[in-house]
Amino acid sequence: MHRRTLLTGITAGLVAAGTAPAFASTGRRVLHVRPGDSVQAAVDAVSGPGWTVVVHPGTYREVVSVPATKAGLTLRGATRDPRDTVIVHDNANGTPRPDGSGTYGTAGSATFTSAAPGLTVRDLTLANDWLRADHPEITGTQAVAAYTYGDRTRFENVRLLAHQDTLFVDTGALDTFDRQYFRGCHIEGDVDFVFGRATAVFEHCHFRTLARDVDFTPKGMVFAPSTARANPHGMLAVRCRITSGAEDAAYKLARPWVPSYETTAWPSLVVRETRIGPGIDAAAPYTNMRDAHPWQSMRFAEYRNTGPGAAVQVPANRPLLSHAQARSHTRETYLGDWRPYA
Repeated sequence: MHRRTLLTGITAGLVAAGTAPAFASTGRRVLHVRPGDSVQAAVDAVSGPGWTVVVHPGTYREVVSVPATKAGLTLRGATRDPRDTVIVHDNANGTPRPDGSGTYGTAGSATFTSAAPGLTVRDLTLANDWLRADHPEITGTQAVAAYTYGDRTRFENVRLLAHQDTLFVDTGALDTFDRQYFRGCHIEGDVDFVFGRATAVFEHCHFRTLARDVDFTPKGMVFAPSTARANPHGMLAVRCRITSGAEDAAYKLARPWVPSYETTAWPSLVVRETRIGPGIDAAAPYTNMRDAHPWQSMRFAEYRNTGPGAAVQVPANRPLLSHAQARSHTRETYLGDWRPYA
C-alpha cells in the first residue's frame, strides 16, 4: 500500500496545510493550528520558552523546523489519537532542491526537524511518504520523518512513518550527548529506520518492519546506532515490541553505523524485556554495515527478551547481559537527572 494512500485514508475530507497563521488563546501561551493553517507559521510565531502549539485534526503537507531558540516547546495533536493529526512531506536524500543548489541529503529530507532543547511532541503523526518505486531515478533513498537533536527531547504517543531512515536521533555537536525519550510511540520503516548518535531511550514503543518487494535478505534493519566512543549510553529499548509486515527472518535487529565524519564512533544498543516477533532473524540478528566495523566489536546486547525473534539459536550471535550488567542499562542511568517518565 502506498504511504500517501494510507495517510489520506486516515484523515479523509480534511484540508492540507496552507500559509494562514495560527491564533493564540487569550492569556495563555497556546497557539492553535487548524486545517488551512501552517504548523511552521505557528512555530515561527512562538516568542519565548514554554509555548504549546496545538494542531487540530487534519493532514498538513509541509516541512516543519523548530530552531534551538524555541526551547521548551510542546507540539501536540488536539486529540489523544495520533492518527487524527498528520504532518507529512515527501523529500528524500536525493531529491533536488528547488533552487538548484544540490540535493536535500539525509538530514535535509526530514519532514520534521528540531534543534530545540526541552522539546515535547505528542499525540500526532510525523511521516515521510516518499516512495522508491515512484522515483527510480533517485539513488539517495533515505527519507526521514523526524530528525531530532537537542537535549531533553521527548516524544509520547507519536506515530513515525517512513521507509528508510525514519527516525534520526542525533546530537547538536560531536562533543555533546543529547538525551531523547520516546514512550508509547509507533515507529515503522525498513532500512536503518531508527538511527543516530543520541542517548535515546524507547519505552513501551512498537517497532514495525515493512514488507518490501525485493528478492534479497536482509530486507532491512531496525536500529543503526552511531554512538560516540566517549558516551557510555547509546540506544536503549525497554519493554517494547517488534513486529513485521514481511516474511519471517527477513529483517535484522541492528547494524552499527560508523559515519565517515566520526570514525571513532562505538555504536551502542541494548534491547531488553522486549517481545521480538518472527520477522527478526533469530539465528543472526545482527549484521555489518561495513566489514571494517564488525558488529561483534560494538556495544550490542540483550536482556530477557521474548518471542520467536529473541530465541538464542546461535549463542555467539546473541550477546546477553548478566543480571548485574543489566542494572547499568535502565532509563534512569541513561537519562540521569532528567526524568521525563516521572
